[in-house]
Amino acid sequence: MVNHYRLTGTARRAGRRTASRTAVEATLAAAPAIAPARKNGRNAGFQDGFDEGYLRGRMDVLTGRPGTLFPLRQIHVMYVSSGKGYPYSPVDEGIIETLRSLAGVVTATDPSQSVAQQAAEKRPDLVLVLDGLYFPADQVDSIRSMGIKTALWLTDDPYYTDMTGDLVLHYDYIFTLELNCVEFYRQRGCAQVHYLPFAAYPGHYRPLRERAENSRNLSFVGSAFWNRVEFFQPIIHDLMDRGLHINGYWWERMFEPGTYPGQVEPDKWMGPKDTAGTYSSSKIAINLHRAYNDTSVNNNSAMIEAASPNPRTFEISASGTLQLVDCRSDLARFYTPGVEIETFGSPSELIEKVDFYLSHEKERREIVLRALDRTLREHTYAHRLNELLTHIFG
Repeated sequence: MVNHYRLTGTARRAGRRTASRTAVEATLAAAPAIAPARKNGRNAGFQDGFDEGYLRGRMDVLTGRPGTLFPLRQIHVMYVSSGKGYPYSPVDEGIIETLRSLAGVVTATDPSQSVAQQAAEKRPDLVLVLDGLYFPADQVDSIRSMGIKTALWLTDDPYYTDMTGDLVLHYDYIFTLELNCVEFYRQRGCAQVHYLPFAAYPGHYRPLRERAENSRNLSFVGSAFWNRVEFFQPIIHDLMDRGLHINGYWWERMFEPGTYPGQVEPDKWMGPKDTAGTYSSSKIAINLHRAYNDTSVNNNSAMIEAASPNPRTFEISASGTLQLVDCRSDLARFYTPGVEIETFGSPSELIEKVDFYLSHEKERREIVLRALDRTLREHTYAHRLNELLTHIFG
């Protein structure tokens, strides 16, 4: 009986060895086809992980550097928010926090308050108003009559100049983010008009330290203004094939509901944290400015052409992604095209540059790093607000 089991066990082991040998031989026979594919996939994955880690490590070094030190002025600034709520509230938050690093005393208020009475009680050195469309002009006049300096920082030029053209006459100092509005306001009779584009607030816009769970090739965040619909229309399928994701309002102008599931998220306005995360998790962010002559949404009967970059230009660059932007004439003052940012002038050129940078990681990475570096050195809220205070107080 023992010998029988021994013989049976021996036969079983021999059978398993034969079957195992046969499987190995079959695998080896297929190896010439399988091994290179596995090796290439493994190498590609390793390289992708290395590139991502290298980029995020270098960005971490840049964001970890000490920021520019600006003088702390022993002045009292009363800041009047736009009063428009979201999406202006994150801008208000960034300005207030930045002012606290630049001025000895900062008082924050909003247009729903009796700001003139607050100013009479607190006697600030400056009342700084953002946007101003919700802040009654008679309150500004009352504040000025007390001998208190007033300043207005306009956020949406040139799109609402029909409204701001008279509003600016009530302030001592006007700051506009649009270069072509400087002369317009001077001609209206304002003696102190200064060009002060927006910038990035590093407290909101900064690169992710780790790789995002849902990484993207391409992103566009913004509303479907008609000029954007017209521009994207001939290439939208090509962009979607390359992995474009869209977030914003009015995209039903281009897409039927349910088109490109998972790639189009309509009717959602993202906060700065989510927006920065979307940019930072994308290899490329597309920035297409709205049109200055779109009468369906603008109040710009003077047809003042927009020359200056929008705030998104700085926010994308601060978030650590390659930016492809339609070129405005004053863009090169802030970022050097081909070095710190990339531009396009037509739908076909946009596709060409998308294809190039999706397949040239090193070139993409270096532009990303140079854009982030310059943004932190020159284009933060601290830089802009220090410039504003310098114009007023020296």
